[in-house]
Amino acid sequence: MSDFPPHSEFTHMHALNQVEHSELLWFSCVFTILSLIAATWVGGGYINGTAESVYLPGSGLAWAQAPFGYALSLVVGGLFFAKPMRSRGYVTMLDPFQQLYGERMGGLLFIPALLGEMFWSAAILSALGATLSVIVDININMSVVISALIAIFYTLVGGLYSVAYTDVVQLFCIFIGLWISVPFALSHPAVSDIGVTAVNTVFQSPWLGEIDPSEGWMWADNFCLLMLGGIPWQVYFQRVLSASSASYAQVLSFLAAFGCLVMAVPSVLIGAIGASTDWNQTSYGPVPPVEKDESDMILPIVLQHLCPPFVSFFGLGAVSAAVMSSADSSILSASSMFARNIYQLAFRQSASDREIVWVMRITIFVFGALATAMALLTGSVYGLWYLSSDLVYVIIFPQLLCVLFIKGTNTYGSVAGYVFGLLLRVGGGEPYLRLPPFIYYPGWQTRQKEQRLTQEVERFVEQRFPYKTVSMLASLLSNAVFSYVAKYLFESGTLSPKYDFLDAVVSRHSKETMDKTTLVTHDNIILSELAAVQPRHGGSVAGTFLNTDVLIDEDHMSPESSAEHQ
Repeated sequence: MSDFPPHSEFTHMHALNQVEHSELLWFSCVFTILSLIAATWVGGGYINGTAESVYLPGSGLAWAQAPFGYALSLVVGGLFFAKPMRSRGYVTMLDPFQQLYGERMGGLLFIPALLGEMFWSAAILSALGATLSVIVDININMSVVISALIAIFYTLVGGLYSVAYTDVVQLFCIFIGLWISVPFALSHPAVSDIGVTAVNTVFQSPWLGEIDPSEGWMWADNFCLLMLGGIPWQVYFQRVLSASSASYAQVLSFLAAFGCLVMAVPSVLIGAIGASTDWNQTSYGPVPPVEKDESDMILPIVLQHLCPPFVSFFGLGAVSAAVMSSADSSILSASSMFARNIYQLAFRQSASDREIVWVMRITIFVFGALATAMALLTGSVYGLWYLSSDLVYVIIFPQLLCVLFIKGTNTYGSVAGYVFGLLLRVGGGEPYLRLPPFIYYPGWQTRQKEQRLTQEVERFVEQRFPYKTVSMLASLLSNAVFSYVAKYLFESGTLSPKYDFLDAVVSRHSKETMDKTTLVTHDNIILSELAAVQPRHGGSVAGTFLNTDVLIDEDHMSPESSAEHQ
C-alpha cells in the first residue's frame, strides 16, 4: 500500500498549507509595514531624547512630550492624511504641492522639509555619538563624525533596502536590549526606589517634573508642534504610500501609534533610574552626569555603569544598532525628495533613472555632512528633536491642510503663507541655534544658562507665548485669504491677466478657470473645443471652501480618476 495519503486528502492538505502560507505571508507583510511606520519616530533620537528629558532636573516626565506627541501625530495622520495621500497615487510628500502650486513653490517648500530631516538626522547622529563615546571612551565629536560616516556609507550602498531591513530589526533591538537592561539597573545598590524619587527630592528634583502655570502656554505650544508637526514628513509618507491600500495605511498608523508609546516605556524608566542614582557609589564617579553637561548621554551611561558587563554590552550594542538604522531613513527621504521634486521635475524632466540614482547618491553624502555639522553645533538630543518639527509645523503643515482640504488656494496664497509663517517663527528667535529674536512676544523673559564645565554664562530670551502655533495659524489664514483675494482680483477683471506672473489664476493651465472646459494638449485652443463655464449657484458654505472629496473612500480609484476629484 502506498505511504502517500489519498488524492483527495493530499489535495486538502496542500490547500491548507497554501492557506497557512498565504496567512503567514500576509501577517509578515503587515508586521513589516507596521514596523516601518512605527520606526518613523522610534529610533535613536526617540529613546535617547526621552531618557534625557525625564532625567533633567526641572524637566522630568511632564516635559517628555515627544512619545505622546508623535504617537498622536500618527493617529491624526491616519485619520485625515493617509487616505487622500495614498489613494491619489503620490510618490513623495511634495507631489501635491507641485501639482497645485507649481514646481517653483514645491522647491521653496522643500527647504523647510529638508531642514526638518537634517535636524532629525542630527539628533540621531548626536545620540549615536553619545552612545559610542561611552562604549569606546573617545571624544563625543569624533564619535559623531565616525557615526555619520558609517551611516552615510551603508545608506549609499543599501539605499531603500537598508531602510526596509534595518528599521524592522531596530524595533527588536530596542525592545529586547532595553528591557533586558532595565531590571539590572533597577536592582543596582546605588539606585533608590524610583517610586520615591518620582515625587520627593533625593539626589535631585523629582523625575515626574511639573508644569508651572506660567509655562502652560509654552507647554501646549510645544505639544502641538510635536503632534501636528509630526505629520508632514516624507519619512512617514514614504511608508504610507507603500501600503497596499489607503485603509491599510490608516490602520497601520493607528497600531504604530500604540507601538510608539510602548517603546518609550523603557526610556522613561532609564531616565528615572538616572535621576534616582547616587553616582558616588558607581564606577561613573561622584559628579552626576547633569553637572558634567552629559545629560544627553544618560541612557548609555546608565547601561554602562549600572548593569553587569554582559548586559551592558548587549544593551549598548542594541541601542547603537537601533540608532544607526534611524539615520538612513531620514537622509534617504531628504535625498529622494530632492532627486524627484527638485532635480527631475523642476530642472531635468528627461533625466534617466541612472542619472536620478547618482543625484540621490550625491545628495545623501551632502545631506549627511550637513546633519553632522548640526549635530556638532548643538549638543542636546532633545533640543534637536524639537527643532526638527519646528519649521515643518509652522510652514509645511498649514500648506498641506490647504492643498488637501481647502478649495481654491493657489500659488499666491501659498507664497504669502510661507512668508508670514517664516517671518513670525524666525522673529521669535531660537536659543538652541543661538538665534536672537527681533519679535518679542507677550510674556518673554531673559534667562541665563551656566556651562558647568567652563563656568560660562549664556543669556537668552525665552518666549512663553505660543508663538509657534500662532505662526502656523497665521500661515494657514494667509494662504486662504491671499488665494481668494488674488482669485477675485483676476477673475473680476480688477487686475489684468498679464499681471498673473505665477500663472496661478487666469492662466489656461489653472484648474480654477478650466473647471468646466475641455483641456487640449496642443498650443492653440480652438473655440469649438471649449464648453462654457457654468456659474455655481447655491451650495453650503462648507462646500464652497472645503474640499470634501478627500473624505470619500478612494481605495479602488486609480490615480488618474482620483486626480479629477482634486
